[in-house]
Amino acid sequence: MQDFILPDIGEGIVECEVVKWLVADGQNIIEDQPVVEVMTDKALVEIPAKYSGVVTKLYYAEGDIAKVHSPLFAMQIIGEDAQQSAPMIQNQNNAAKPEDNKFTATQTHMDRVKPESGKALASPAVRRLARELDIDLSKIAGSGDKGRVLKDDLSASSSPIDQSAAIIPVTTGGKRVEPIRGIQAAMAKHMMHSVFTVPHFSVSEEIEMDNLMQARAQLKASFEKEGVKLSFMPFFIKAMSLALEKFPIVNSQVNADCSEVTYFEDHNIGLAVDSKVGLVVPNIKGVQHLTLMEVAKKTNELVDLGRQGRLSSADLKGGTISISNIGVLGGTVATPVINAPESAIVALGKIQRLPRFDENDAVKAVNIMHVSWSGDHRIIDGATMVRFNNLWKSYLENPITMLAMTR
Repeated sequence: MQDFILPDIGEGIVECEVVKWLVADGQNIIEDQPVVEVMTDKALVEIPAKYSGVVTKLYYAEGDIAKVHSPLFAMQIIGEDAQQSAPMIQNQNNAAKPEDNKFTATQTHMDRVKPESGKALASPAVRRLARELDIDLSKIAGSGDKGRVLKDDLSASSSPIDQSAAIIPVTTGGKRVEPIRGIQAAMAKHMMHSVFTVPHFSVSEEIEMDNLMQARAQLKASFEKEGVKLSFMPFFIKAMSLALEKFPIVNSQVNADCSEVTYFEDHNIGLAVDSKVGLVVPNIKGVQHLTLMEVAKKTNELVDLGRQGRLSSADLKGGTISISNIGVLGGTVATPVINAPESAIVALGKIQRLPRFDENDAVKAVNIMHVSWSGDHRIIDGATMVRFNNLWKSYLENPITMLAMTR
């Protein structure tokens, strides 16, 4: 027998949430077979088995918080693995005993009260109902186990007048409390830190989408032949990278005491993804070196992994600027919070068909997207952000101009 000790996952992680057990008690498993999925504040991680054998005990239930270096599950090792691991078993069992783990037992609450001197045996709900009906429980002969007074016993003891008068109203004042864990907890702390440490300012603008919609329609079929779904997002990402070439300050980060600014050559552009485990922001590395096709492939890959909760730590690290697409959920305008230590983020609204005036003052229908920027006012001023946005906007409203700038 051997306990599998939850290993040090790295990056200062000291605990994680048990999301899903992939095995059960008594199940045969083989070396390197995934045993459990755990969620850190960075990503979803699969823990594999070190040996082949039979699972004999799961120390945590799904939803529990497991501590690093504590026993995760126990197994009976079989074959050659048992001989190889034998010297390790005693030390590991001494280091972390299952009975020392506070999660090894599950307590079940039963709706039952101890009989007190001179008092009837009844549940809290029955006692409350008795008070409302003004019934003395000590005078009721309970029909339940060991003389327990049931609700039906109260009804039988009440007069017809009392029963009609004692209608219990349905209330809607219930509530429940759930712990904030994993990525959701990390996001909460990170956003609070960003709001209170980074002086935000906002810039908003409208982008005419008609030309971009035509460009996407023309390219969509050729991308599909390569097995790539083409959305508007790759255009926004590539245009942003081209604009960053002219405005490197928007792709920089300031240190805590505002004494240094670090400029990044790589444009690692993040995408806010509404995943099943909460909001995550994976980023596409080195967009300045990628074609539109490559950006589209990577975008689809990260969105799919994010929605499945299977992004790696590398996907979530190293971002230099971010995009939040609230439009896919129907949002129009937002004031996004900077994903610190980055210095800027943009929120994309939904596309709307709206009336606008042309150069001859004639009213025409135009596809409009509202975009909202937030910038770090310690190193980016409003004028710089507006100029950067104007260049980015020009690439999107005239997509053919991106060809001249693309390597």
